Amino acid sequence: MAPDTETATPVHVLDNPVWAALTGPSSAFAETGPGGLAARYVADTSPFVALADPEDPAAWADLAALAGPGTTVWITGLPTPPAGWTTEDSIPGVQLDGGAVRAEAAPGAVRLGPADVPEMLELVGLTKPGPFARRTVELGTYLGIRHEGRLVAMAGERMRPPGWSEISAVCTHPDHRGKGLAGRLIRAVAADIRERGERPFLHAAAGNTGAVALYESMGFTLRRRPLFMGVRTPDGAA
Repeated sequence: MAPDTETATPVHVLDNPVWAALTGPSSAFAETGPGGLAARYVADTSPFVALADPEDPAAWADLAALAGPGTTVWITGLPTPPAGWTTEDSIPGVQLDGGAVRAEAAPGAVRLGPADVPEMLELVGLTKPGPFARRTVELGTYLGIRHEGRLVAMAGERMRPPGWSEISAVCTHPDHRGKGLAGRLIRAVAADIRERGERPFLHAAAGNTGAVALYESMGFTLRRRPLFMGVRTPDGAA
């Protein structure tokens, strides 16, 4: 009997957000495998890769061909790598829906661009909010707050599946924490997202309980608990 496609539960774009972004609004930053079943962000933007269907062995083979043999890549979701792949790291995470977050401009916030990247990388190196590279700033709007000319807080956008935008790289210099700077920037980035008719969401490490508590206090709600996995392609990949 053929499956009842009308009653089957559709896959939500946030169930596979990297794939939805790289085959949609962020396609300009995508590199795809030879079979079109795997994709990754171009160098120096984001380390994440994606599969059209994590249950399809052909998609994993396509990813191996795209990444090359013995290469570590990062994937989000709940995939089980096939034989020959090695899981080198696994970080439990949370995916939070920002539909209820109050969005508003942040007085004093400035838009950040390529000229600000050295300072952004310095702040990221100090605070460790997650992956951020030389060209990550190109993925969306990034806002910052300066104190006496020095960048002390920032937040921006990374994954952009259709209809959604991920708030990312939220960080504050240790000397300026407790002033509400992160919350101000999150609401300001959310305001830009809402102006485009999109909805904010974010990811965080489940173990970062302080950050998760902040996000929940702002109205973010738990949607799912993905894993952030560092997996190594088979050494014999073509």
